[in-house]
Amino acid sequence: MAMSVIWLILLLLATLTGLATGSAHVVGAAALTGAQSAVTLVISMAGAICLWSALAKLMDASGLMQKLTRLLRPILRRLFPAAAKDTQALGFLCANVSANLLGLGNAATPMGINAVKRMQAVSGSSEATDDMCLLIVMNSASLQLVPSTVAALRASLGAQRAFDILPAVWLASFVSVTSGILAARLLRKLWRK
Repeated sequence: MAMSVIWLILLLLATLTGLATGSAHVVGAAALTGAQSAVTLVISMAGAICLWSALAKLMDASGLMQKLTRLLRPILRRLFPAAAKDTQALGFLCANVSANLLGLGNAATPMGINAVKRMQAVSGSSEATDDMCLLIVMNSASLQLVPSTVAALRASLGAQRAFDILPAVWLASFVSVTSGILAARLLRKLWRK
């Protein structure tokens, strides 16, 4: 609801500014060009997202996703001690982190939502637990091995080597996830005092 109001205000301000400055035709042309560019971008990215989603399905069908999940379980049990007591919540957490590692934020989101719902059911509280807050931090920072969405965006905009950003992405995502985990741990200790 709030975003709808913000977009409406921005649209009205742009229109009123265009009318006041006598450049309403420029505002109208920019709106049409922007809409056309948005549709073109969405269509070009849809193919790449379908490709990586299909790869994730193949990984799941071949058992590779389960192996990745087994690798992640010991780490996630240490990070999410309360959620680790519930196998279903831990499964959703593993799927969420696995999808984020592949750069599939769209696929990770439903798993993250299911993990939070399961954590809430296990805790029996309507308030956010420490594990829920940490999951949101990790999901927002998103440690990525393969930044598929960003690479698809770069390719759609004409990048010759869409994946040449890998070292920078690995460093930035590692630093952001590590900082987020440390901040969540610190705030957990401060909040309890």
